[in-house]
Amino acid sequence: MSVIARGPLPGGRVPRVRQRAGRWSPTRAALGVNAWFVYAFFYAPIALLVVFSFSADRNVGRWGGFTLGWYEDFIRNESVQDAIWVSVRVALLSTVISVVLGTLAALAIERFRFRGRQTFDALLYLPIIIPDVTMAVMMLLFFSEFFDLLNLLFDADLRKGFASITVSHIAFNISFVSVVVRARLAGMDRRLEEAAMDLYASRWKAFRHVTLPQIAPGVAGGALLALTLSLDDVVVTQFAAGPGATTLPVYVFGLIRRGVTPLINSVSVVMLVASIGLVILSLFVQRSRSGSAAGPQGVPAANRARRST
Repeated sequence: MSVIARGPLPGGRVPRVRQRAGRWSPTRAALGVNAWFVYAFFYAPIALLVVFSFSADRNVGRWGGFTLGWYEDFIRNESVQDAIWVSVRVALLSTVISVVLGTLAALAIERFRFRGRQTFDALLYLPIIIPDVTMAVMMLLFFSEFFDLLNLLFDADLRKGFASITVSHIAFNISFVSVVVRARLAGMDRRLEEAAMDLYASRWKAFRHVTLPQIAPGVAGGALLALTLSLDDVVVTQFAAGPGATTLPVYVFGLIRRGVTPLINSVSVVMLVASIGLVILSLFVQRSRSGSAAGPQGVPAANRARRST
């Protein structure tokens, strides 16, 4: 690509820059073909899933004409609706608790120095590093032993179900939320908090009016990430689930074991659309509020913290 620039024009006008389109080269063509191949490799299965979810034939890989019958079965199927309701409740509850605990953990690591801080930091990353199967087996053993102990001591009848699934999701969601919030805290100017406290704001007022608005995009991004992970989890949920508590991904996995039908395609498309919607919402929230942590905006925030005292 060649660029032709001229000297300054009379009157201080900016010279126009003329660019020539790059010439064809084997390297450029090879990179273009590779890009299209990668896109096809990733998105062709998704396109096939969407297309065959409208097929009237009961065979998954055979086109039998356009129909919406499988989506009607999805809406009328009570088992699917129950699984969706369990998934939504688990995802919302685990997300709220994970956001609170993950944000507090991120603040503790980034803002305070205490004994065992590095150990706590390393342990916080374990749910991200270890395989899902290992995490699932850990949860299975924990709930089995814990419930057996409580049943023995208090003569109760505790079993795995909604509560065990929620606790399992909280266990691995806290780490993801903490990582996202810590990234936001690392890019925040700590002098804004000090300025608010210099203006006689208490530590709580400084956090509420200065720190929290600055890290709000990170908190929102962590919440949407936790919500997406909770809605899509299969391995950990299957080990922690019990009778009467089946999430939608686990239900879909059970359908595959009994026999694949286009109903699975329609359920998968709905899950795909929900996941994509959450990802788009997360990107929109982070971009729309990415400028809220800019330096000049910290001064009004410090003044608001001072006036609220």
